[in-house]
Amino acid sequence: MSKALFLDRDGVLILDKHYLSDPKDVEVVPGVAEALREAKALGYKLFLFTNQSGISRGYYTWEQVHACNSRMLELMALEESIFTELCIAPEAPGDQIVYRKPSPKFILEMMEAHGLERSDCWMVGDKISDIEAGLLGGINAAWVSTGKPECDRIKAKSEQETIKCFADLREFVSWLASVSAARGEVV
Repeated sequence: MSKALFLDRDGVLILDKHYLSDPKDVEVVPGVAEALREAKALGYKLFLFTNQSGISRGYYTWEQVHACNSRMLELMALEESIFTELCIAPEAPGDQIVYRKPSPKFILEMMEAHGLERSDCWMVGDKISDIEAGLLGGINAAWVSTGKPECDRIKAKSEQETIKCFADLREFVSWLASVSAARGEVV
């Protein structure tokens, strides 16, 4: 069985720029490229899982989302192949929901398609919907404080569920590395 990280884009990998549509506005969160490389070195499959309701709302196109993703990877000096799969959920909150977080549909599909072990998978996000998607998918959840300030909502949720909290993706991946080392895992 494999292990994986499901990663939100806006607020985790890049700065959250409300309805980002122009690649020139993409700004990578410091330390993210190194964190992604380290996670891969630790044996994690990486999945990009992002809500992009601006598509459904007519604020921007699929092409603009892909251009922003390409710019993100360019700024990090990474290839798209760093991600095993990408899920861009175009639904707006009032639409019939298929993949939009907190739906765990993408996580569940990837668990089956890639033979992932639930206990070794994490949803990493900055919003309550990210955390809920992970928990509904039966995997671990980690919150990073680099995005939207939902600290109070996350704290309330973490009183009911086990949710790990970190300053950023780099700190989370460093924690994963220390856990792997403590277990004596060799990659």
